Amino acid sequence: MRPEFKNEPLIDFSQPANREAMENALAQVESELGKGYPLIIGGERVETGEWFDSTNPANPRQVVGRFAQADQGAAKRAIEVANEAFQGWKGMEPEVRARYLFKAAAELRRRRLEFDAWMVYEVGKNWVEADADTAEAIDFLEFYGRQMLRLALPQPVTTMEGVENELVYIPLGVGAVISPWNFPCSIMVGMTMASVVAGNTVVLKPASTSPTIAAKFMEILEEVSLPPGVVNFLPGPGGVIGDTLVTHPKTRFITFTGSKEVGLRINELAAKPQTGQIWIKRTILEMGGKDAVVVDSSADLEAAAEGIVTSAFGYQGQKCSAGSRAIILQDVYDQVVERVVALTEKLTIGPVTDPHNYLGPVIDQAAFDKIMGYIEIGKKEAKLLRGGQRAREEGYFIQPTIFGEVPPEARIAQEEIFGPVLSITKARDFAHALEIANATEYGLTGSVYSRNREHLERARREFHVGNLYFNRKCTGALVGVEPFGGFNMSGTDSKAGGRDYLLLFTQAKSISERL
Repeated sequence: MRPEFKNEPLIDFSQPANREAMENALAQVESELGKGYPLIIGGERVETGEWFDSTNPANPRQVVGRFAQADQGAAKRAIEVANEAFQGWKGMEPEVRARYLFKAAAELRRRRLEFDAWMVYEVGKNWVEADADTAEAIDFLEFYGRQMLRLALPQPVTTMEGVENELVYIPLGVGAVISPWNFPCSIMVGMTMASVVAGNTVVLKPASTSPTIAAKFMEILEEVSLPPGVVNFLPGPGGVIGDTLVTHPKTRFITFTGSKEVGLRINELAAKPQTGQIWIKRTILEMGGKDAVVVDSSADLEAAAEGIVTSAFGYQGQKCSAGSRAIILQDVYDQVVERVVALTEKLTIGPVTDPHNYLGPVIDQAAFDKIMGYIEIGKKEAKLLRGGQRAREEGYFIQPTIFGEVPPEARIAQEEIFGPVLSITKARDFAHALEIANATEYGLTGSVYSRNREHLERARREFHVGNLYFNRKCTGALVGVEPFGGFNMSGTDSKAGGRDYLLLFTQAKSISERL
């Protein structure tokens, strides 16, 4: 019997040995930058003749990897190959499928610092953020493997005299996995391998800004001898191949993490049946957030200020769970704001190959332009308290930016910016704070700092988010501990890392035999 699931501990980079090991990993990865990666369809390397580059956002002239660019023909072929592989994979015993995940977890553990280093270069994560990403990927592999073993056990059903009955969970079919760049290891691994362990096969389309991490994970799947065609690697722009993957009649489900706009388009396209399609496609969507940290006058104000800063600026605010809004009761507003600004002033920014830098670059030029555009909007809507400028000449670095006295209806308080921009709003009382917190189209995460039991209990009932935290930051959900997913325009509340997540990749079949 496998030991009970436990979350993977993070590496302490303050220890000299760990720091030296990470520096060695960075040097090794640097020596491999610029390598070419073909598509992988049915275990075969495929070159399309068209290539695109993944670059380092801290130094856009530095190519991290060159990738064969998939086209519609490749997408159709990948789905057909995945469908062929499904005919064998669906009959594989759940225990065998789970063992592939456990072996992949062991291999990822061995290559952990290498994966951390790839994320430093490809997506600008600092050492701690990168290691948390890899650790979460290991957690997903270990957790979902165990959950499949649980679902494979006899399921409880009411007995009836003279009848033998059972309930079993069977796979769906071919899935399109469209993974994001901001958690290029953990979410990519989690969505892909939840699909696989449930008995499905997949076409994996990683974000075009972070395909290298997915390519490296494909190496792990080959290392553990996952059968060809179970996971097919299809990098390329979503505008070229995304619609083909979503609308193909043999695609059974789509799991996606990304923007609200793309998620809604996927949902719309998937809802329309295609010629030859014999099922209603399932969509598993995790979209955006406009998450709030609420602080009342009873709170530990120092802890609240620290939580606001970490929630807002961790990984440059490029998390759907980022605390991009702070809502502070008026009697402690000035005190908390002063401390938030002071803590933000201490944040270091620069290339995250240097462990002393807390903030790295935003992901690319398009993100940089969008964020800077919102900052200009914010200057017209509210009071700029800190930042608001480009931080370095080279790379996509933006100063951590704080706006105060932000009206609840302001665009910077309503629209997802996905960058290092914090909007702070003053509330009259706790009821008003909850009203402001709930007054967006999203409902992903939220946090309340308070020692007032009445306030905390009211927030339990009324703060409408999928993940609610008390007296801690609103980012950093742990697999198995805090199943993750949100309400409203934040997605389908899929609860990744939860005990019911695999149900989304399976269908229940009831079988009864009269004796």
